[in-house]
Amino acid sequence: MRKSAGAALFAVSVLCALSASGCGYSLAGRGSFLPASIQTIGIPNFVNRTAIFNLETTLTQKVRSEFIGRGKYTIVPEASGVDALLSGEVTAATITPASFNQNSQLASRYAITMTARVELRDAKANVVLWENSSLVFRQEYDAAGAQAGQTSVDPAAFFGQDTQALDRISSEFARTIVSSILEAF
Repeated sequence: MRKSAGAALFAVSVLCALSASGCGYSLAGRGSFLPASIQTIGIPNFVNRTAIFNLETTLTQKVRSEFIGRGKYTIVPEASGVDALLSGEVTAATITPASFNQNSQLASRYAITMTARVELRDAKANVVLWENSSLVFRQEYDAAGAQAGQTSVDPAAFFGQDTQALDRISSEFARTIVSSILEAF
């Protein structure tokens, strides 16, 4: 009786191991659901429909770097001679006060909200592989100098805070886009 129980346990263990080996899981960020024919992706500069200077350049560079960091595809800035073309457009960007100092009613925190659309198209088959026409990203930052009862904003402390927030929003944008494309979310 004892041998048959041991053999049954062994058989169940082998079946579990065999079924788990084909489950399809892989390390996050390492897979790709793009067709095997896609080897070179063109990522020309995105279009900027906002008043924020150079936003398209920052976003494009971050997306290119994120793809290059994944190491599987050749990334070029051209739109021709590629297997797939990633195009993007920043449709809106707003900076609004998010909170106020109670004493002086000056803005103490701001929020940057950016809206964009992105499309990845198979350049040879002219088929959309992935798209999102309503991406929204938001990042907040402190208005340094409008804190703790101060009655005025220090301009030297204020400038640069928005640039850092735009850099953070650009990094988040790039990670989200590349992960969505490669991992089919």
